[in-house]
Amino acid sequence: MLFALLSLAAALVLLLPSLNWLSYRVMGGIIRKRRAVWDLNICCGKTDGGGINVDIVKHIELPNLVIVDEIYHLPFSSLQFEHTLCSHTIEHVQDPVAFFEELRRVSQEVTLVVPPLWDLSAALNVFEHRTLFLTFRKEHHRLPPHIALPFARRVQELVGQKIRA
Repeated sequence: MLFALLSLAAALVLLLPSLNWLSYRVMGGIIRKRRAVWDLNICCGKTDGGGINVDIVKHIELPNLVIVDEIYHLPFSSLQFEHTLCSHTIEHVQDPVAFFEELRRVSQEVTLVVPPLWDLSAALNVFEHRTLFLTFRKEHHRLPPHIALPFARRVQELVGQKIRA
C-alpha cells in the first residue's frame, strides 16, 4: 500500500509540471504565434504581441506598452482593435464576465487562452487564480463555463494574490 502511494506521488510530481509545460509553453506559444501581430495584447506580462501591449504593471521593456489602472474600463474606443489576445489573464480577475465584456467592447474578436482542466497545477492554483474554467480546451472566443475557484478567495485573503508574469 505504501509503495502504491509513493508511486502515485512520484508520478504526480513528474506529470503535473510536464502538463503545465505542455499547456503554457507549447500550446500557449502556438496560439500566441498564430498571428504575427495581435492588435491588442491585454495583460501581456513579458510577451510582445506586436501591437498595443497592455498590463497593470511594467514587467520588462516592451514596445507600445500601455499601463492601465482599471481593467474593467480600458482607455480605448469601442471596436478600436480587430484582434485581441488575452492569454492566461482572465482566470486572475475578480469579475471575468465584466472583464470579457470590456474586451468585447474594444475588440471585434477576442481570443482567450485559459488553463484547461487537464493542467491541474494551473487550473487549481489557488495562490494566483480566482476562477476555474470548466473546459478541456485552451483557446476560446467566448467566455467558457466557469466557477469561482474553491478556497482561492480565502487563501488570497491570507497570503495575497501571487501573480507571476
